[in-house]
Amino acid sequence: MKYLVVGFLAFNLFSATAQQEVNLFTLDEVSVTSGVFKQAAEIDFEYIQQLNPDRLLAPFLREAGLNTKAASYTNWENTGLDGHTLGHYLSALSMYFASSKNIKAEDLIDYTLSELKRVQRVNGNGYIGGIPESKALWNEIEKGKINAGSFSLNDKWVPLYNIHKTFAGLKDAWVHAQKPEAKTMLIDLTNWFIITTENLTDAQVQDMLRSEHGGLNEVFAEVYNITKEKRYLELAKRFSEHALLNPLAENKDILTGMHANTQIPKFIGFERIAQLEHDMKYRESASNFYNNVTQKRTLSIGGNSVREHFNPIDDFGSVLSSEQGPETCNTYNMLKLSKMLFEDTANASYIDFYECGLYNHILSSQNPKGGFVYFTPMRPGHYRVYSQPETSFWCCVGSGMENHTKYNELIYAKRDDKLYVNLFIPSTVKWEEKNATLIQKTNFPEEPSTTLIWQSKKKTQATLMFRYPSWVKAGDLQIYINGKIQNIKGLPDSYISLNRKWKKGDRIEIKLPMHLSLEPIPDQSGYGSVKYGPIVLAAITGEENQDGLFADDSRGGHIASGDFLNFTEVPMFISDSSQDILKSIEPVPNEPLRFKATNLFYPEVYKNLVLQPFYKIHEKRYSIYFKNETHEGLAKMQNELEEKQQAEAHLQAITLDYVAPGEQQPESDHGFKSENSNRGLNQNRHWRDATGWFSYNLKNKDGKAKALRVIYFGKDSGRKFKISVNGTVIANPELMGTEGDRFFEVDYNLPESIVKDNETLTVRFEADINSLTAGIYGVRLIDNKETND
Repeated sequence: MKYLVVGFLAFNLFSATAQQEVNLFTLDEVSVTSGVFKQAAEIDFEYIQQLNPDRLLAPFLREAGLNTKAASYTNWENTGLDGHTLGHYLSALSMYFASSKNIKAEDLIDYTLSELKRVQRVNGNGYIGGIPESKALWNEIEKGKINAGSFSLNDKWVPLYNIHKTFAGLKDAWVHAQKPEAKTMLIDLTNWFIITTENLTDAQVQDMLRSEHGGLNEVFAEVYNITKEKRYLELAKRFSEHALLNPLAENKDILTGMHANTQIPKFIGFERIAQLEHDMKYRESASNFYNNVTQKRTLSIGGNSVREHFNPIDDFGSVLSSEQGPETCNTYNMLKLSKMLFEDTANASYIDFYECGLYNHILSSQNPKGGFVYFTPMRPGHYRVYSQPETSFWCCVGSGMENHTKYNELIYAKRDDKLYVNLFIPSTVKWEEKNATLIQKTNFPEEPSTTLIWQSKKKTQATLMFRYPSWVKAGDLQIYINGKIQNIKGLPDSYISLNRKWKKGDRIEIKLPMHLSLEPIPDQSGYGSVKYGPIVLAAITGEENQDGLFADDSRGGHIASGDFLNFTEVPMFISDSSQDILKSIEPVPNEPLRFKATNLFYPEVYKNLVLQPFYKIHEKRYSIYFKNETHEGLAKMQNELEEKQQAEAHLQAITLDYVAPGEQQPESDHGFKSENSNRGLNQNRHWRDATGWFSYNLKNKDGKAKALRVIYFGKDSGRKFKISVNGTVIANPELMGTEGDRFFEVDYNLPESIVKDNETLTVRFEADINSLTAGIYGVRLIDNKETND
């Protein structure tokens, strides 16, 4: 039999002339048959089944005036973001049911939809939501009363973000689970939203969009795709934020300091609008954003951000020092964007990024025992915190439930007579247009190969497109058909095309040799991460002092707040070049994906350290990034680090609580309230000030607080304000701009009468008449007064 090998296909990124649209298979057409991804999906569904749908539904029934069947869950579910989890829950169930046809999943979908339908019927106007006091909120919006902040709207915690999850859940119940009632409810809910906002001016809508709103524009575009009614596409465009759309369409980098996951869904919406209307401005904005984030701001695991915000592209120091590393929701959304851009271009680069994020961040974000991760610290020697079904209702629990139900979404794609093999995951795909099935058998990445078997009743002409990953060296990839090696011409980061009449039982074996590589952190600060093929290798550094390893229901329970390891106590590379590092790393015999680096690591205790896939490390302290130091520079580095970490250790020891003003989640976690308040960024540091006031609730563990430490900027001038704690004024600062271009700290004594019996201290900054507060850059509650003022 003669085989036609048609070289390789590569596509010019975002070029209109090179654009080649592909279609994805539906989730019920692709099955993951074995391996780590199938296990992860099953563990995820076990977690989902531990949730009580009546508790998730309670906020919706409450807001409709119905009797609840169970009490709401705690954590984010009863502190202002009530109801947000249910949308994720419905999406996850719908995708799991489509992927597995699990009857238990369908029963939970049907029950949830029946209760939401009851809520919608009682509300009588199409509305479905669990936002506290939501009727009053939406009445205010309809009348044009809008008070928007970055994470609030009319003093509610991101209600647009919250209701987006309900929209998305209903959409997924129709698109994936094919539930007709979900489609009707989705359209009725969207019609309610149109009526509620139709009298707002465009300026008022743009003002609203300053508040985090998830992917509202995307879901409205999906309603248009479902109904083909143009008004829904116009709604999607109306609820697209111009402050992001326009500068990114011009490829301006305005992202530093922005709350990362607030922005990513907006660009997913821009891309969906572009797909449906072929609007190049929306497409350019989405693609420029994607390039900026993936090329300048992304770490080796595929994640990004620190404390939920985009860090400066030339300084990843805060990323490496913080316990609040990349947020799982960010990667959930970046993979969604990469998938959509791949649909438009068939460009293999998008799959390379998707694969990296899938293995190294998403797969690693679920504990094999159950539970999801919010932050994945990049700080060497730190650890992650895992959710629990009864206590944890963070955003990353919601997106986490979805993540592991849809590993089959991008393994394959199709266009005309072409079938694309993108990912090397054991699976089966049904290609209805060709009346054929393709079976993929693989133990990748434990073994660097995959085998595909063609099944059809009769010979079928078709083209199979095999991804040539960027991590396979040029000339290394090999393809065998029925045992015969093929003469292929291709380059990494492209597709190899094989066209022929395929017959039942044809076997295609692909050899994918993997190699060690060292990926430097983007700011080139001397830290690097080791990868084997697409797999990030990490090292276990211990398991002690992992405080809060399994989260309680406290607002900060998702943060790994245990002791830091000193930077001199974590493993680092001592070598004179990256090539020396790679030469020193050797595979452990008979243990796939495990490597030793004898005589490479410092300190001596790590001499025989083992590197292994990060996704296999759980409930341990770990290091992903390693400082590379020469033998000569070691002594100097030790002195510098010793001084720095002594100060860091002391500060951590005396801190009872800390809030970073102007940063979304830290403020929300500390009960932020305000009137006439502003936030911004100065020298890559967030601040908040006010012509009115703002306040935070700080934890005063065991009543030990001695002082309040506040960080100011030296050039703030003419700022007169007062600081009060639990209603008692403790200071009347006046800043005159005399400290120059620097940040400085002031400690304010706390009277014992205030702190002694109060576990929570409400700290309030209030401007004097005709003045404003200083820009506040940090608020720290300490138990050791130090004179620095």
